[in-house]
Amino acid sequence: MTPSAVIFGSEGPVLSERERAFFKEANPWGFIVFARNIESPGQLAALTQSYREAVGRDAPVLIDQEGGRVQRLRPPHWRSYPTGAAYGALYSADPEKGIEAARLGARLIAGELARAGVTVDCLPVLDVPVPGAHDVIGDRAYGLTPEPVIALGRAACEGLLQSGVLPIIKHIPGHGRAGVDSHEALPVVDTPLETLRETDFAPFRALADMPLAMTAHVIYSAIDADAPATTSAKVITEVIRGDIGFDGLLMSDDLSMKALGGEFGARTRASFAAGCDVVLHCNGDPGEMEAIMAEVPRLGGKALLRAENALGRYRPPQPFDEEAGWEAFQALIGNYS
Repeated sequence: MTPSAVIFGSEGPVLSERERAFFKEANPWGFIVFARNIESPGQLAALTQSYREAVGRDAPVLIDQEGGRVQRLRPPHWRSYPTGAAYGALYSADPEKGIEAARLGARLIAGELARAGVTVDCLPVLDVPVPGAHDVIGDRAYGLTPEPVIALGRAACEGLLQSGVLPIIKHIPGHGRAGVDSHEALPVVDTPLETLRETDFAPFRALADMPLAMTAHVIYSAIDADAPATTSAKVITEVIRGDIGFDGLLMSDDLSMKALGGEFGARTRASFAAGCDVVLHCNGDPGEMEAIMAEVPRLGGKALLRAENALGRYRPPQPFDEEAGWEAFQALIGNYS
């Protein structure tokens, strides 16, 4: 059976029988794990395997493993990684070393993810923050101008792909100017379109060849004053698919974020009507997932082709001495992390 165009999370470190039954029936395209789902390497590997058993196929499993504030795998079982801004600081001092550090960091992260059965990382952050913006992006970004964001974002994508994990470019077409945290409220950006094209959109345009992208729950009043990118056909058609030229699988950011108003069925319908290929729901709430599933189609048409093409980007991990790589990475980034 063709998967449903949705990615779901679950409530805890082990799937309940209710969740197993729901996922078997819903057949989501993929899953996402958070800190609440993670206790140890063996437990996480068992959980990701149970997701795949529930749907009867090798479904993608996602995680937010950036470094800094946003890393779900943490010591003592996993390494700690620096912020995007740390790579940016090294890049400012020595661009070649910054790029190598970003690639190495992503390779090391990917190795840890792959061992746990996680096959997609919500990395890199391609947002370009501006002074006065909310710090929801902040030091997660590689820089304050497009150049370092493009260079380091591509290095991170290459590192992940080299070690068998798919990257997601986010938050398309750009979250860096948001004045509020979209987890809590709806940001409205009033910047002229030409400025957005030159700055915010530039990293996404440069990395439009990547397989997966995640939308921003942000209104860009110069494009669509009424709807955030996730639910704006104008933003998705004219900017993401048009100006930026992204033709990979486009997923919504988390539908449970407070930036989106209305009940969950309405949020889901609006996301698909705007042009999202897949919707994402993260918190594992069973009532919310059931409301979303009532409106989720099976993958088909261009969305199915994009999903197949994205998964077709998987390659076996290239040979990599992880211990030597970690030592080299620490030597590069140590003074900046």
